[in-house]
Amino acid sequence: MKIGVIQATSQKDKNELLNQCVVTAGEPYGHEVINFGCFADEPGSYSYIEIAVLVSLLLASGAVDFVVTGCSSGQGMMLACNSLPNIICGYVQNPQDAFLFGRINDGNAVSIPLGLNYGWAGEINLQYTIEKLFAG
Repeated sequence: MKIGVIQATSQKDKNELLNQCVVTAGEPYGHEVINFGCFADEPGSYSYIEIAVLVSLLLASGAVDFVVTGCSSGQGMMLACNSLPNIICGYVQNPQDAFLFGRINDGNAVSIPLGLNYGWAGEINLQYTIEKLFAG
């Protein structure tokens, strides 16, 4: 499976961490991970709505099979993605949500809150969440 990583500019400083979490969780299962940004040094600014359009294009074109995305709260990206064709995007804020989404909802995208409740050890919750999404 090809997994795309892309998130809104509001959390571009977490792009490398998000990508590394997906690589760590996905590659043992043979998944290919492609990082589409937004990168920390990118001069442009993109809203979650603009990124959602890109998510739709990536999925509809077959460039990727699944997308891991997010914004500050994760809610805006999830709503924007679900308003577009070819996307079933779940809101995944913890390992339990990810585990259930990966087994019940059969979606092709998840939106993660990359700012909301992201404090001490936030990267550990992010890694465990992504691991549970792709495990099994």
